[in-house]
Amino acid sequence: MADGVFTIAHYRVRPDAEERFTDILRQHEATLRALELITDRPTQTYVGTERGIEGPLFVEIFEWVDEIGVQVAHTHPQVSAVWERIGAACEQRGGRPMFEFPTMRSLESP
Repeated sequence: MADGVFTIAHYRVRPDAEERFTDILRQHEATLRALELITDRPTQTYVGTERGIEGPLFVEIFEWVDEIGVQVAHTHPQVSAVWERIGAACEQRGGRPMFEFPTMRSLESP
């Protein structure tokens, strides 16, 4: 991966877990940053709703340092522990999965 590669994570959070999920997202960012898996670019987080689907949708946008960072995240026990907490706070709804992780490249040149 080159610079400007972002994950735009979508989390369908259970309504009773919104406050707790906000804390989990903070821990997620802190963990990825402490392990130097994401860049210094500030992580962006949003909460809203999806058209025609009840319940909160959280979006988290962050930039990976490189492809190795992505691979390390998928095997690191500290990241796995946070991801387990994320899964416990999310739900499938509206025919969509609990979470999705599209990865995108910036159209802006670095």
